[in-house]
Amino acid sequence: MNIRSPIVSVLGHVDHGKTTLLDFIRGSAIATKEAGGITQHIGATEIPMEIIENICGNFLNKLTIKDTIPGLFFIDTPGHEAFTTLRKRGGALADLAILIVDMNEGFKPQTYEALNILKMYKTPFIVAANKIDRVYGWQVNKSASFIDTFSKQDPNIQQKLEKSLYELVGILHNEGFESERFDRVTNFASQVSIVPISAKTGEGIPELLTMLMGLAQEYLQEQLQIEADAPAKGTILEVKEEIGLGLTIDAVIYDGIIKKDNNIALMTSDDVISTKIRSLLKPLPLEEIREAKKKFRKVDEVVAAAGIKIVAPNIENVVAGSPLRVARDDLDTVRNEMLKEIDDIKIDTEETGILVKADTLGSLEALVNLLQDAEIPIRVADIGDVSRRDVVDADIVQKEEPLHGVIIAFNVKILPSAAEQLKKSDIKLFDGNVIYQITEDHQAWVKSIEEKRKKEWLDAIIKPAKIRIIPKLVFRQSKPAIAGIEVLSGTVKQGATLIREDGGRVGTVESMQDKGDNLQSVPRGQKVAMAIKNAIHGKDFEEGDELYVDIPEKHFRLLETELKDKLSEDEFETLHQTLDIKRKEEPDWGNPPAF
Repeated sequence: MNIRSPIVSVLGHVDHGKTTLLDFIRGSAIATKEAGGITQHIGATEIPMEIIENICGNFLNKLTIKDTIPGLFFIDTPGHEAFTTLRKRGGALADLAILIVDMNEGFKPQTYEALNILKMYKTPFIVAANKIDRVYGWQVNKSASFIDTFSKQDPNIQQKLEKSLYELVGILHNEGFESERFDRVTNFASQVSIVPISAKTGEGIPELLTMLMGLAQEYLQEQLQIEADAPAKGTILEVKEEIGLGLTIDAVIYDGIIKKDNNIALMTSDDVISTKIRSLLKPLPLEEIREAKKKFRKVDEVVAAAGIKIVAPNIENVVAGSPLRVARDDLDTVRNEMLKEIDDIKIDTEETGILVKADTLGSLEALVNLLQDAEIPIRVADIGDVSRRDVVDADIVQKEEPLHGVIIAFNVKILPSAAEQLKKSDIKLFDGNVIYQITEDHQAWVKSIEEKRKKEWLDAIIKPAKIRIIPKLVFRQSKPAIAGIEVLSGTVKQGATLIREDGGRVGTVESMQDKGDNLQSVPRGQKVAMAIKNAIHGKDFEEGDELYVDIPEKHFRLLETELKDKLSEDEFETLHQTLDIKRKEEPDWGNPPAF
């Protein structure tokens, strides 16, 4: 039996330092190259045992597992809540996890989400309380152990850190986890270790890696064993062109052994295909697979867990994020297993909704998951660039529901024909290479449209208002009657119907003027000249009369129930005066309809 490296998933809120932590360990600078500083695709980094020993020093001496485990294998999962699906896959795939928390900011929604995933998969994890170097007054001791650097801090700085630490302990307790600072843990089976670190300065990282190795020793002895000839299983990270190699596959192998000349089963968008490996390439140690480029070496076989690059024919349509399997004489069985795996993550679409495009299956899942959480209907969810056909389809939907005339596109191109078609349409496009930014922009747009619609709807509701005909200021008797009026309550709008206190109809507000200016509405306290269509002075109204805006019964019910808080005190009083007027003729007017 072979022993593989434990797969470690790094989870947490965006900007809390997941990639920075791995950058420190591998001495690279992946974080600065990511769009928006956010990891957009799963990355894979192999940390050999000798590097871990160099970082941890004497801390590893008590552990025996280092003699058998070849190192640690990190999955650097994207950190925002948009990537729930990938994290779930990461959680299911991972043997261990690091939940990274900015100890100055504490738990964020994405931190809770990551915690729930770890809970769901019962994955052993350590909390990395990051950014201790940001504690005001902290004296940095680069790459030092936490115990060493903590002992050198002023007592008041130590107290600040302890306070933040116990806030994390309290939160974890509320979430069902007993926890303690790693050096105070009495039972590793029942308590979660919290390791204060600085991913930037390296402080505390010796203990963090040691705790991971300790968890592996305690819980994963059997789990890490691999049969010598077990066919490999893995996940496709990316399909991309490499100079000198042609089209290649980047993948993580998480179980078994893969060899040059093996047949492998891969997923396309609608089928499972098989192809033969021409060349197996492995990034050099500490080279993150996305950044390794020419820093590969050819190998004859690779044992899990590992990040690999595969050169093989007919892989043009292979879907990123899909499974990879080594197939021997059981291709049909492997094919059926893979199809079932894809069925399990199929994206349900609706008859009407927005159109979603993404570069990989994982990204598409993530996008769809976030949109479905926001209860946004999706009509089409697909992988690939935005085409003219996509815009035309969205345009058809837009004519039925403007909010659905939307294309959300992550990390894909907008083809020239599509860009041209977009200019001719009212389709709203949200695209970019930071998922959460795209979805937040879309949500902000939806909110603005809904607020506009709500305002239009509210404006259409006839609200209570009352006016007084000013004595000796009737300028015309009829056709239309024109008189000076004062608004006693509410706001009178052009087009409103006026009634008397006895319920009799007076006429409709044809226009209002003040010093020659035409006004669409006039609020309480103002005096203007009003033209009242179909009203005759002396018959329908008299000087000094108080007239009310006529309110439809449906509008009254809305105002009385849902919109009560939108009315001022004087409007509310006038609403009930209007109710009294209406009930003189109809005693049940305004009551809820009988069922």
